[in-house]
Parts: sequence; structure tokens; C-alpha cells
Amino acid sequence: MSIPSRKAALEMLLEAGQRNPGPWVEHSLNVAKAAEAIAKAYTKLDAEKAYILGCLHDIGRREGKTKLRHIIDGYDYLMKKGCTECARICLTHSFLLKDVEEALAENDCTDAETAFIQDFITKINYDDYDHLIQLCDGLALPSSLCIIEKRLVQNAIKKGVNELSVHKWKKELELKTYFEEQIGQSIYRLLPEFADSIYQ
Repeated sequence: MSIPSRKAALEMLLEAGQRNPGPWVEHSLNVAKAAEAIAKAYTKLDAEKAYILGCLHDIGRREGKTKLRHIIDGYDYLMKKGCTECARICLTHSFLLKDVEEALAENDCTDAETAFIQDFITKINYDDYDHLIQLCDGLALPSSLCIIEKRLVQNAIKKGVNELSVHKWKKELELKTYFEEQIGQSIYRLLPEFADSIYQ
């Protein structure tokens, strides 16, 4: 089983949320919603798969109040279940620049885990699903979907910035442009929540 069903993915997320309650669950559902909407408009992608990948991208948070290590926890959990494509997204969604140092979260992984993550993201060729979840992670607050700039500012206020932050922001904006070119319209036209976020 490389990709679970939507029902199974939602059951995994519900169980994870019971283990470690928090706004990350609603954030994951909003990533899934945005990914599904963009994939529906981009006919080369499967909208159901996009939803499931978005739903499970942060599933490693089931293990508790961790920082960066939620990505390796998610990868390990999903690999054990045979969900290899979802496991991959757990590792790729945080690293637009393919550099572990771009993460603002404290690195609470072991040295061996950090080396594994860096080797994995360096060697893999990101595809449109990797890029889609990277983009949608930057569009989703726990409370709603939002424009990219709002999410970037909130993250900067909460976590600070580092020497790679501006490069990462540029990459996020490039991904937005890329998907808009594929669907022939602004991604913000796909769901009303985007417009609503401007006036909140």
C-alpha cells in the first residue's frame, strides 16, 4: 500500500490527534484541502492522492511535542505501514531548498537521523506532489487557508528567520507561480477561504 485510502488517512490523523492534540491537525486538514483544490485544477495530478498526502504530511506529530524530528517520526511511521509515497512527503515538505539548515524548528533529531534526512532530500528528484505539498504547507493556518505572505510573516514572528529564509520565501513564491501557470489562473481563486483571509 503506497497510498492509503482517504478514509484510512483521516483515521490515522484522528488517532494521531488523540495521541497529541493540537492545532497541527487542523493545519494538516487545510493543507489537504488546498492540495486537493489545486490538483483538481491541474489535470496531471490526482486530487485524491494530493488530499491524502496533505493530510499525512505532519503525521509524525503523533509522537508528541517534538520539533524538527516530527518529519523523521512521520517517515518511520508511514514506512512501517507501507505508505512509501506519504512517507516521502514527510521528509520533503519542509525542505524547499534541499537543505536541513533551512528549517526554523530546533533540530531535535540525532546526528544519524539528520544525515539520513539530508542524504534523502539531496538525492531525490522532487516531483509535482512534493512541490504541491510544500506550497500548500505555506498556505494553511490551523484556522483557515491564507495567502502565502500571511503565513510567512506569522512563521517569522513565531520562529524567527535564518540566512536561508529569504531564499526559501522566494522558492515558495516560485512554486505559486509554477502551479498558477499550470492551471491558468491564480490559486487564490480556487477556494473562497483565500480571499476571506485577506480581510480577517
